[in-house]
Amino acid sequence: MKTHQFTVRAVPDSVSRALRRKARDRGISLNRLLVAALEAAAGTGTETPRQHDLDAFLGSWISDPKVSRALAEQRRVDERDWR
Repeated sequence: MKTHQFTVRAVPDSVSRALRRKARDRGISLNRLLVAALEAAAGTGTETPRQHDLDAFLGSWISDPKVSRALAEQRRVDERDWR
């Protein structure tokens, strides 16, 4: 596969920091992160996009006895229904 090099100028410091942090968090090089972003923007990427629509709910479960009882009731199987 033939590749090309680009030079990007006037990248704000805040953008540079955010991109470097994102690459570090994902355990990939800054170049790989940027190539993947360019592929996605161009519609030629092969990676499955990561979904973040439920991230706000992670770690938000609060134990509630009423909810636990209701869930237990819903999970109970009446054998007569399966005859």
